[in-house]
Amino acid sequence: MDRRIKIRHLQALTEIIRQGSLKRAAETLCLTQPAISRTLSELEDIVGAALLKRGRGGVALTAEGAFFHRFAQASLTALEQGLSGLDAAGREGAMQLRIGALPSVAARLMPDVATALGRLAPDLRLSIAEGAHGQMIAMLHSGDLDLLIGRLGDPASMQGLSFTQLYLEDVAVVVRPGHPILSDPDLRRIGQFQVIYPPPSAAIRPLVERMLIASGVTVPPNRIETVSGAFGRVFTQQADAVWFISAGVVAREVADGRLVRLPIATGLTQGPVGLMTRAEGDESMAQRLFVQALRQTVARLGLA
Repeated sequence: MDRRIKIRHLQALTEIIRQGSLKRAAETLCLTQPAISRTLSELEDIVGAALLKRGRGGVALTAEGAFFHRFAQASLTALEQGLSGLDAAGREGAMQLRIGALPSVAARLMPDVATALGRLAPDLRLSIAEGAHGQMIAMLHSGDLDLLIGRLGDPASMQGLSFTQLYLEDVAVVVRPGHPILSDPDLRRIGQFQVIYPPPSAAIRPLVERMLIASGVTVPPNRIETVSGAFGRVFTQQADAVWFISAGVVAREVADGRLVRLPIATGLTQGPVGLMTRAEGDESMAQRLFVQALRQTVARLGLA
């Protein structure tokens, strides 16, 4: 675009057409009539064509003027809409971001990520949704989420999404302090107790089953199938349950001694946790700031 064209040129042309005369347009724009006439002449010199015809009945657009006026008007309208949008965003929070977090991420990472993000972008309005893997993937596909953090899904569910690995995570088998199984922490003993077990829809279910098969253990019949962290924390304490859950969900409880992780090999359950986005999406400033806070947190926690 010719850099000589200024907003005042477009305003002058559109206001002259709106008012039907240079005099009324000048009054509306708080200009003198010679000033608005001069502005119009500048614009005509820049575009190299006469834009208006002047007559006793007022002014009318030339063919070139009619063509140019349509774009001038659209440009000013778009600019006004952009400024109005910025004003509204400033009142409600300049940036907004909708994050999906699978349970292990919501418990382990998101509190620290939110703290780091608050320092980087205090005006960013963050919305966090937690749920099952399939539900969160569907929300990301539909556009109800901007980003999703969690375990890599099966190939079918990941169609149209991109995945950036952050760290590897395994499944923990945890009990309350003083649980009877701690005297002999053998995976083959879990059938003696009620078990909290991942449901078929959980990303960790096939990994847990692979670990059990490798250990010669069948799926425990006395089980409750859920990945609810809220339920698991309470029920493990009051029912002597053995809980199979992503390590991140209970990392804080294990660290402070409220839960105890059984000392059994869980390498077969290890899988990638990462950041998921829609493959065709453009990265916003809010997303870039969130990713920065996320990577800072992962590094600080020593997970990478």
